Amino acid sequence: MGDKLKIGITCYPTLGGSGVVATELGKLLAEKGHEIHFITHSIPFRLGRFDKNIFFHEVEVSDYYVFRYPPYDLSLASKQAQVAKMQNLDLLHVHYAIPHAVCALMAKQMVGDHLKVVTTLHGTDITVLAQDESISDLIRYAINQSDAVTAVSEDLIRETRDTLHVNRPIDLTYNFVDKRVYYPRDVKKLREEFAHPDEKILMHISNFRPVKRVLDVVEIFAKVNEQLPSRLLFVGEGPDLPKVISRVKELGLADRVCFCGKQDDVAEVISLGDLMLLPSEKESFGLVSLEAMACGVPTIGSMAGGIPELVTDGETGFLSPMGDTDKMAADAVRLLSDPELYARVVENCLHRARFTFCNDRIMREYENIYYRVLGRSVPERELHPDKISCLG
Repeated sequence: MGDKLKIGITCYPTLGGSGVVATELGKLLAEKGHEIHFITHSIPFRLGRFDKNIFFHEVEVSDYYVFRYPPYDLSLASKQAQVAKMQNLDLLHVHYAIPHAVCALMAKQMVGDHLKVVTTLHGTDITVLAQDESISDLIRYAINQSDAVTAVSEDLIRETRDTLHVNRPIDLTYNFVDKRVYYPRDVKKLREEFAHPDEKILMHISNFRPVKRVLDVVEIFAKVNEQLPSRLLFVGEGPDLPKVISRVKELGLADRVCFCGKQDDVAEVISLGDLMLLPSEKESFGLVSLEAMACGVPTIGSMAGGIPELVTDGETGFLSPMGDTDKMAADAVRLLSDPELYARVVENCLHRARFTFCNDRIMREYENIYYRVLGRSVPERELHPDKISCLG
């Protein structure tokens, strides 16, 4: 059979950390020679250039008149089964238990037990959906019936066990960024369009949901700006954006804050910043902080969820209790006012991103999980971690 795999990937293809990670993982696996089939309702926005090992299968939802609501879940399960049969897939790697894992398990029943299901938990299915008793049993079922389950942080594993009383093994597989894409960019000329040379740039990137505490971002910036000439860049869109705009105007900071909307080249945008602000109420991982870290931008954030597993307090940024905007602002000022400290923290960021969250290493962890559930031996070339190039 060889060691090359045929893998179906289902994720949310639009903006969002889980879709980004799933797509980037698929691209890396395709580079290794595996055959990757994305089974989603639209082309993942990070898919990028054409690759001979990457295929896209669109999930089309029936509008049959007896259905009150479009039956996306049934259409997805049917498509997963169809692709698995036609392409002889070895496994389905699905991101999120609801609905993707449930659909994959239905597809497995249609295709046969030789089709394996690997489910990755990213957070929302546990931190939000699992709190709803009407669907918590379904999520528990999806997790328990999957051939392997991974989660993006120790904190998420703990919460999964506490919330759903799940005892099965869950593999810790951190998120990652591609070191060939996320690195400090030379954006000196572009930076001049946003700030004067003597000004610092603080940044926040999110979907502006309440859990991101974007109003805290404004408060932190206001306090920093009182002590250091600075600018704030907001990147993204979401439900709390109007509140943020209103608060910025109330504080008289409209000329110091730029709302950049959604941006495609995230690495270039992040490279404009001196600090990333992440005061979230909950983060299962905090992918944007890792993206910033890889670009040499430290994070000022909260001790929430998986953030402390990503940001080492005092080394790659500073963490505070959720809502403590005074300390977050003080940490930001301290970091931005001390060139030696800042340079040391930036160097720590780059090292941690390139080694601990190395894309080659995390991809290898996923590959080993695939071989394990398929009952295959790990290829000899995969058994030598010293050959993993994390610096590139």
